[in-house]
Amino acid sequence: MPKTNSPVPPRKTAAQAAARNTDSGPAHLPSDGGADLPAEKMAQVEALVAAMPHNPTKAAEHGFANAIAPQRGTTVKPESRLPGGSTLTEENGSEKTGSVAPEGLNATIEPLDRVRVDSAGRVLTTNQGVAISDNQNSLKAGLRGPALLEDFVLREKLTHFDHERIPERIVHARGSAAHGFFEAYEPLTRFTKAAPFKEAGKITPVFVRFSTVAGERGSKDTARDVRGFAVKFYTDEGNWDLVGNNMPVFFIQDAMKFPDLVHAVKPEPHNAMPQAASAHDTFWDFVSLMPESTHMLMWVMSDRAIPRSYATMQGFGVHSYRFVNEAGESVFVKFHWEPKYGTHSLVWDEAVKISGADPDFHRRDLWERIESGAYPEWELGVQIFTEAQAEEFSFDILDATKIIPEELVPVQKVGRMVLNRNPDNFFAETEQVAFCTAHVVPGIDFSNDPLLAGRIHSYVDTQISRLGGPNFHEIPINAPIAQVHNNQRDGMHRQAIHRGRVSYEPNSLAGGCPFQAGAAQGFVSVAARLQAKEEQAKVRGKPEKFADHYTQATLFYESQTPVEQAHIAAAFRFELSKVTVPAIRERMVASLRNASEALAREVGQGLGMDVLPAALPRALAKPARPEVMMSPKLSLLARPGDGSVQGRKVAVLVAPGVAGESIAQVQAALFAQGAVARLVAPRIGPLPTLEGDTLEADASLENEPGFLFDALVLPDGEQAVAALARNGHTMEFIKDQYRHGKTLLVLGASRALIDQAGVPATLPGGKADPGLLMAEAGKTDGAIEAFIAALAGPRHAERETDPPLV
Repeated sequence: MPKTNSPVPPRKTAAQAAARNTDSGPAHLPSDGGADLPAEKMAQVEALVAAMPHNPTKAAEHGFANAIAPQRGTTVKPESRLPGGSTLTEENGSEKTGSVAPEGLNATIEPLDRVRVDSAGRVLTTNQGVAISDNQNSLKAGLRGPALLEDFVLREKLTHFDHERIPERIVHARGSAAHGFFEAYEPLTRFTKAAPFKEAGKITPVFVRFSTVAGERGSKDTARDVRGFAVKFYTDEGNWDLVGNNMPVFFIQDAMKFPDLVHAVKPEPHNAMPQAASAHDTFWDFVSLMPESTHMLMWVMSDRAIPRSYATMQGFGVHSYRFVNEAGESVFVKFHWEPKYGTHSLVWDEAVKISGADPDFHRRDLWERIESGAYPEWELGVQIFTEAQAEEFSFDILDATKIIPEELVPVQKVGRMVLNRNPDNFFAETEQVAFCTAHVVPGIDFSNDPLLAGRIHSYVDTQISRLGGPNFHEIPINAPIAQVHNNQRDGMHRQAIHRGRVSYEPNSLAGGCPFQAGAAQGFVSVAARLQAKEEQAKVRGKPEKFADHYTQATLFYESQTPVEQAHIAAAFRFELSKVTVPAIRERMVASLRNASEALAREVGQGLGMDVLPAALPRALAKPARPEVMMSPKLSLLARPGDGSVQGRKVAVLVAPGVAGESIAQVQAALFAQGAVARLVAPRIGPLPTLEGDTLEADASLENEPGFLFDALVLPDGEQAVAALARNGHTMEFIKDQYRHGKTLLVLGASRALIDQAGVPATLPGGKADPGLLMAEAGKTDGAIEAFIAALAGPRHAERETDPPLV
């Protein structure tokens, strides 16, 4: 649905704003419901439901006569197809999603032609549609060397064979997803032959799933946790899954430790607590004994662990990958997703309160943004560097606990991704989608990162268990748009019906089809990687540079603003205060001393440690001098976004006797900029204005607390202000907005509410508060503009004190 920034008549704004919410609504719909598509759908749904005021067949459910001759159910024909749609975005089709479902048709029972497969004249592919260059040999480290775990062609073939005779994800169980597209800015053929980057303007359908890591499916969205950021590209040469997180590093360096990490961070097995949290003994016991986790702990204790929304967080591929061009030349690459709307987060007090009021906060925000046309958008950035450059870095690029600072290798923007269609069915799409780092296409290859090697194997193995067998690639959301032709057969839930009797290669009975593609068309692994570093012996160990566990943790902490540093210290203090074994706390503080003495001292004091424990011994006594000592881009505040307020939610408090004209002006101005202003009153429903008109409140002080909104408008009108002052929820509303650094617009008589709530007129240092805007009665124009400008910026952290004053 197209976005609009054009002015909207005030009388229509209420209907449009009310239609953009999923958790509350007005007591009565405005008569001008057809202002735009969301409002029209809301009006048609209301009309459809109102047409059936009761169930007329209910009485016919009883008695013998009715039992042997049940009546036909009552139906009402909707005005259009709008009320029956899962999402307003179903018109946004692609090669993958197709178009709108045909009316009154279940396409799954159409003739079996839709699943018949004929491989005549087709090249051999993997189940992801990637052409196979060599079907005779496994990938080995040299002609006589050992077979390699990363040979995803071999493993898919064997694994499918092993399972030819379908539970909740262990991690990333709590997720939300959407359809969209990726658009390349320019050809990247100098570096890669990967399908999405072959030409400027090329469109590739995508499906993106965001998730928390530690919690179960029913857990809260706003937990302090890593967020998954997984993108499935449906390319014309097969599926490519870029499976990453909203943080560029990880806790561990080798996949051997992944089960230990997850067992430690999950609820403790003896009592299944705590849910979706790391603030417990087993997690901190583990990471305090694994100093390579220190860098990641800085990220997880920072504000990045509690994003404001999925649309306002970065994404990273985490590992170093390879770009490969048509000539077989390769370079290293790291992937970055940069949000159009900037990087914004929640503060801890706000996140805790939101989790109680709306555990679906992030899921709801993603859905509502897309339904209302404020489509989330990211730019894809790449850091491209050579093997020679990698050799010169003071850190090892195969170490997943390290970043490459942007000061060393700049991020080049190569395309944009827009999410413009919500799923029609959560289970069929969001729950059944299967991501895997092994799903790559020609032009994308792996590095020797030992954590990545384990993921290449583990993700496929997990999907087989979770989705009921080896044919999970045939579930519609997982199926590629490229043709799939191979000799894999049978297994649970097989959909394809293959023609003929041949299921092997080479063959002559089918004319040799499907035949291997060869190097010119199929996937070929880069022949050599990190030649200067490779050793001939098979060993279990780590390179020496992996032993530098603290340098980049120091870099991250020192690159944060003072406010962000204070949040990191508070997060460590909170998490470690939940630990019941003092020795674990002491060990963790001892580790922090190697990263930042100031941080360790602040955390230790907050935990009652008058004398800090001695610093832990370092695994590498004299690490290499880092190239970058300070990287300002690591701060969330360095990425404000495009300065728009699209998708933001603003609470406008109202009550009987409110000055309605100024409220209408505020709501219309916000809506014209893409923000949604909700009228929040002591109860939902109509209320009279000072001018004699009527406003319709679609949320109440009870069901939509203040911490769910990005900003607050307090009304003019003596009667309305007096009514709000008598309601205890109002003071909580104002205090939470102020404490969480939100922007407040105070109109006329509402100055009394600010005074009653104890909100100071100035900042703690005596300066004017740029997020507290006062407007005299009837003089709103300039104030509204200033309010929108302040709303577009970051939260007003300059108010913060520890503990809070308000």
